[in-house]
Amino acid sequence: MTIRVKSRGNETLEQLLRRFKKICEKEGLTKDIKRHSFYEKPSELRRRKLRQAQKKEMKARLKNVKKLQVARRRL
Repeated sequence: MTIRVKSRGNETLEQLLRRFKKICEKEGLTKDIKRHSFYEKPSELRRRKLRQAQKKEMKARLKNVKKLQVARRRL
């Protein structure tokens, strides 16, 4: 995956770097590099993915509960 950023007219180097960093963040490149910078045992990988799934499920439940509370207030 190559990310190319072309300068826009009078854009300074700082602005160009800021735009490049934003693109890298959106693509998840920095997180991926940090995650692969060290070895992760398969058991740790499974544990991390399980925690992520649990966190995602909990967020969905909380969102659903909040929707129900809002609906009850309207009645």
